[in-house]
Amino acid sequence: MKKILAVDDEPNNLQVLRQILKDHYQVIFANSGEKALEAAGKHQPNLILLDIMMPSMDGYEVCKRLKDDPATKDIPVIFVTAMSEEESEIKGFDAGAVDYIQKPVSAPIVLRRVQTHLSLVHAQELEASQRGAISMLGKAGHYNDTDTGVHIWRMAAYARALAEAAGWTKSMANYLELSAPMHDTGKIGIPDHILKAPRKLTPEEWEIMKTHAEIGFAIVSLSDTPLFRMASEIALCHHEKWDGSGYPSGLAGEAIPESARIVAVADVFDALTMKRPYKEPWTTAEAIDEIRRGSGCHFEPRLVKLFEKILPELLRIKDEWGLKE
Repeated sequence: MKKILAVDDEPNNLQVLRQILKDHYQVIFANSGEKALEAAGKHQPNLILLDIMMPSMDGYEVCKRLKDDPATKDIPVIFVTAMSEEESEIKGFDAGAVDYIQKPVSAPIVLRRVQTHLSLVHAQELEASQRGAISMLGKAGHYNDTDTGVHIWRMAAYARALAEAAGWTKSMANYLELSAPMHDTGKIGIPDHILKAPRKLTPEEWEIMKTHAEIGFAIVSLSDTPLFRMASEIALCHHEKWDGSGYPSGLAGEAIPESARIVAVADVFDALTMKRPYKEPWTTAEAIDEIRRGSGCHFEPRLVKLFEKILPELLRIKDEWGLKE
């Protein structure tokens, strides 16, 4: 059961909150700022309902101290107060509160506000866990590779910029940026002597290398969330080509998912400018020319035009990530 810390120096107010919350949450009480800080540290509540006007230490100060303490800084704080001035609300948000509830409190309002902010915390925790999984899968795909590891994150930033230029919403472009680093997860299944070969691969080795797309799809598609569904289609299709000459399925044109078409441009542009066991890095100008030459055969012509249109943004991203290598 989720824990709620209710803080108020008036016993009647705490009793009202107890009646509202007791059937839904474990409720902890504190009647002063000092006791609130102690209770927050000890019980680690999921949310704090905090009065503002209290003797000795007011709610603003309590909230600031909670946010300054690494052990309590992530606990959402809702002020419960009779104060209604805009300046007071601004001061509360500046102190770190996430919301206000006006006194006298309404039971449905209290329950809805508490439920909403607990749901937001849950969503943030889920996103954090997904980001952790993404980071692990992205690094796993390059664990035995020879690049610096910056490639997957820089390429993902290129992909996001290109998706937004192609008309994707910011939220979907964000999905793409999170999905793209998993594009080569399947390389974890490729033998080292092929992955690290300091030369061009033999035809037999190349056939083995190409299986990383299907291996990656098999791994990433084990999760059925929207983000991992996008990641799995990118892992499977990012080596398909606009003219149908790619692998593993020889898809052509719009039969290739748009997410994979975008990542293909971003991936090649970044890979060309990287030093690899079998090649020196290309100059940025050479890489740009190669993307242009690939229009209509390797890449969708529309995306190549957008690539050229947003080149200043892509070069800014390149420079920014170059500082992290």
